[in-house]
Amino acid sequence: MSKIVMLERENIGEDVDLSAFEQLGELTVYERCTPGEIEERIKDAEIVILNKMPMNEETLSGARNLKLLCVTATGMDNVDLEYCKTHGIRVKNVKGYSTESVVQHTFAMFFYLYEKLSYYDEYVKDGNYTKCPIFTHFAERFHELSGKTWGIVGLGEIGRRVATVAEAFGCNVIYYSTSGKNHDTQFKEVDFDTFLSSADVISVHAPLNEKTRYLFGADAFDKMKENAYFINVGRGPIVDSAALLAALESNKIAGAALDVLEKEPMSPDDPLLQMKDSRKLLITPHIAWATVEARKRLMREVYRNITEN
Repeated sequence: MSKIVMLERENIGEDVDLSAFEQLGELTVYERCTPGEIEERIKDAEIVILNKMPMNEETLSGARNLKLLCVTATGMDNVDLEYCKTHGIRVKNVKGYSTESVVQHTFAMFFYLYEKLSYYDEYVKDGNYTKCPIFTHFAERFHELSGKTWGIVGLGEIGRRVATVAEAFGCNVIYYSTSGKNHDTQFKEVDFDTFLSSADVISVHAPLNEKTRYLFGADAFDKMKENAYFINVGRGPIVDSAALLAALESNKIAGAALDVLEKEPMSPDDPLLQMKDSRKLLITPHIAWATVEARKRLMREVYRNITEN
């Protein structure tokens, strides 16, 4: 029987059943792992299931029987693919499992900010509505999304799905290609300056690379509309956190929603912790991908990656 080691069960969730994997071999499951524990835990493994742990010469050199790495994610930045190739270790990731989940979360965060829901929820629960002389209250103004321009950075599978949903809400969709190589005939491509100055909403769905790192800094936020909203569900370091905070504090943009941060878990000295106003800033702890359905779908694909190996 194959020896299978799962290093980060906690990152998948206890509500996802893993019993099927027990039929594939001798399964050892660790709830969580640190880089220093990897070498010992996988030394006899033939298959390793991982999420964020680094897979490189330092952690893999002792795993003489290792044949397959199954990454429970799409991104493989933590895997030294060249080392794996030269040592006959196959690497498989999972694509497309979280598209609907991320799209849903993108719009959930946007509408929370756009319709000032934190304010209105507090207004009612604080008892103010019981004292209201009329049937309604709209001290915090909000607008229709229809007719606005939604800008997308990263027009991959998720970005395109967001674009179609935005269109369904009546938006004009534009996009910016960070590589300059990806072109789409369905949606309008514009240069970065035009993108920034035209969009009422910007959502980021791009990978992190040399062209996207700190793409959104002070200069970018300066060029955005004062009533624009910014959403990042791509990668944290695409955004300069200090610059975003400054833009929010000075009202250079209307609001921002983030599901990813420069450091995860969030650093205690992250400047964004200074912004307590939920009408301006919403941060969720990297959960856009993590609906129950998406996590179950993810592990079904990991199972397939092993059985089709």
